[in-house]
Amino acid sequence: MTDGVDFVPMPAWKIFLIQFLNIAGLGPIFGAVAGAMWGPMAFIWIVLGSIFAGGVHDYFSGMLSLRHKGESITELTGYYLGNGMKQFMRLFTLLLMIMVGAVFIMGPAKILDSMTGSGNMALWISLIFVYYILSTVLPIDKLIGKIYPLFGFALLFMAVGITVVMLKNGLAIPEISTANLSNLHVNPAQFPIFPMVFVTIACGAISGFHASQSPMMARCMTNEKQGRTIFYGAMITEGVLALIWAAISMSFFGGVRELNEVMTQQNGNAAFVVNEISNSLLGKLGGFLALLGVVAAPITSGDTAFRSARLIVADFLKSNQASFRNRLLISIPLFAAGLALTFIDFGTVWRYFAWTNQTLATVVLWMVTAYLIGEKKNFWVSLVPAVFMSAVVTAYILVAPEGFSLPVEIAYTAGVVVALVLLIITLLKVYRVRDKQKVKLETV
Repeated sequence: MTDGVDFVPMPAWKIFLIQFLNIAGLGPIFGAVAGAMWGPMAFIWIVLGSIFAGGVHDYFSGMLSLRHKGESITELTGYYLGNGMKQFMRLFTLLLMIMVGAVFIMGPAKILDSMTGSGNMALWISLIFVYYILSTVLPIDKLIGKIYPLFGFALLFMAVGITVVMLKNGLAIPEISTANLSNLHVNPAQFPIFPMVFVTIACGAISGFHASQSPMMARCMTNEKQGRTIFYGAMITEGVLALIWAAISMSFFGGVRELNEVMTQQNGNAAFVVNEISNSLLGKLGGFLALLGVVAAPITSGDTAFRSARLIVADFLKSNQASFRNRLLISIPLFAAGLALTFIDFGTVWRYFAWTNQTLATVVLWMVTAYLIGEKKNFWVSLVPAVFMSAVVTAYILVAPEGFSLPVEIAYTAGVVVALVLLIITLLKVYRVRDKQKVKLETV
């Protein structure tokens, strides 16, 4: 399958670091900072989510791609959920990838512009765009394969450094207790724990974006045994990173209430919190690492989002990507769409991205469940998180300000009903499969 462009064998350690940086980006840092506003409930979601939801999601999306010769998540969905869902996922996932790319153009460009005081956003957007084009069309080992491992190490080093200093200084991390598990958000009525925490903290717990990245790395693997370390391992590593940032966010300013005050004053700008913590705890080195966290990390997610979008289009068009011309023909319209989104308010794009991202994760969990049922394996490992996330994304779009802004009672009821209906349909399918198997055995 080697083609010298996307199918390029690489060492497992390098694939792990690329996968980690691909799926990390700003998510486990900014998402954890924002999620910490609800208090220690963030710890529970990150731990349980990364182990029982995100890990399952990432592992199976990667391994199924490997079994299907590196095909994208959109094509995998068709194999297990039918052609209708495949067509929906092609459009839905492609839109998500372009949204990620657009979000991670504007975010870093704004930060670089404010840091340099250049007052020339167009310049930074242009420079980031040039890099995105190169990383999208060049062979994966020429640019991504060379710089991603370095950035991955730096991101891990920042997390370790903050942990050591946090423990050394004896910062008080809020404990998980009955009192602390209440909603500590500054605006609890508008931002209830369910479903807000489970969408705000995506990367670090479970994120649909990961399913678009795993096939890209599956094309570079040489052995199925590498899958557990690369896919499940990268997700757990990201979960640990999110835990660290949630903990330091709750403790650095003196408590959860104080964090809420800072975030309110900064209009929810998590970049301010990251910069303040990094510079205060790690000095000049922290300043550099903060720059890495708020600029390099999102850029290294944005570029692979566009690369994944190219692969998704190439898969359903059956386009040979060994040809540079073919890669360019697919990439140009994608970048045009991404550029158009940069003219829309950043906050608006980001809010819809959050829900779209978790909806993709939910569909992938149902796909995995269908696969496990078909293989007559333990489907509960994916069914339980699939049911839970179905309730989350349904309730979120109904209650959220960017959704329908309905009362929580209606949103909760609808979320539970949708989740139960999907559960019943799935269990009926399980019984039908078992009945067919029983009939075959009796016939024999």
